[in-house]
Amino acid sequence: MDDPTQHHAQGAYVAHAHTDIYGPGKVLYVDGDFRRVRFTHFVATIKADDLRPATPVEEHEMYTWLCRKAARYGSDWMIP
Repeated sequence: MDDPTQHHAQGAYVAHAHTDIYGPGKVLYVDGDFRRVRFTHFVATIKADDLRPATPVEEHEMYTWLCRKAARYGSDWMIP
């Protein structure tokens, strides 16, 4: 079986594997088995095996959300 700690690198678009309540997200930081993820409404630390790759639609939704935040508030929301 694949090692989940090798998945969802920094900058990857992801979603929670077991619920859609979080919405899509982007991995901000990797710490062993955990990922710090910027979801559309909050930032959370989630175990890597509880995440899945975002679908193309979810990835586009998160990318668009990050671009809107950058335009509204400045700074570079796209990093990492």
